Amino acid sequence: MLADCDYQGWKALALKTGKIDLVVPLEIGPRIVHLSPAGSRKNLLHLDQEGLGGKDEPDYQLRGGHRLWHSPEHPVRTYQPDNRPVSLKRLPGDGGLILKQEKEEATGIRKQILIEAVDATTIRIDHTLTNDGLWPVELASWALTVLRAGGLGVVPLLPKGEHPRDLLPAGAVVPWTYTDFSLPVWGWRPGFITIDTTKATEPQKLGLTAYPGWSAYWLDGVVFVKASFPQAGKKYPDFGCCFETFSNPDILELETLGPLSLLDPGASSGHTEYWTIFEGVE
Repeated sequence: MLADCDYQGWKALALKTGKIDLVVPLEIGPRIVHLSPAGSRKNLLHLDQEGLGGKDEPDYQLRGGHRLWHSPEHPVRTYQPDNRPVSLKRLPGDGGLILKQEKEEATGIRKQILIEAVDATTIRIDHTLTNDGLWPVELASWALTVLRAGGLGVVPLLPKGEHPRDLLPAGAVVPWTYTDFSLPVWGWRPGFITIDTTKATEPQKLGLTAYPGWSAYWLDGVVFVKASFPQAGKKYPDFGCCFETFSNPDILELETLGPLSLLDPGASSGHTEYWTIFEGVE
């Protein structure tokens, strides 16, 4: 069900599945600014307090929430403003919506997000980048979910093999130059990596070239699961990363990426995620 609302100073639209509440602003974006179990005011997403209700600013605003970028990251092309109203299309039956941004003047790229309830417990989010410029552009869709600190992130690894049967590597963990795996924010387990945001003291980031297809975040008894399925044989940015995570004392980001595509003028590339929430998890 879709319902018009005001949210943190923005005209907005709420999608309610009966199990999940989600809110998108209409005066900026495309973004998702609220995600919670149904009826809860405890937003799982982080929002920058200084950016609440803002619009029409000339420069890029972090704001928080869930957003769509294009990778590889670059200080100019990545940080293009999304401070203008988005066009809205409601899907049949009020089970979803499409938000479309004006063309980015500096890049020629147009961003679109489709949000649709698969059922009461699962939401599908399709991210689309369209090249409205004059020449081909190589890029990858980059879907970033910025979560409120205070919980535990879980990044699964591929199932374990055995020696001497499995002699070749299955994938790589990719650090950034500021990544320090000796910090207590990181936890290394046999089947997954944890990120304890209560121990975060400085920015940290890693990527995976072999991603099992899901990641999760636990906060106050609620678990958010974000699923996205890499495409075999495709080229991915950042040394082949199809998943990345970033943390600092305020946030945890779960980020999935689509494959790199050379988009001719008028062409589009897409990337899909599925979101689920579980309650009452110790």
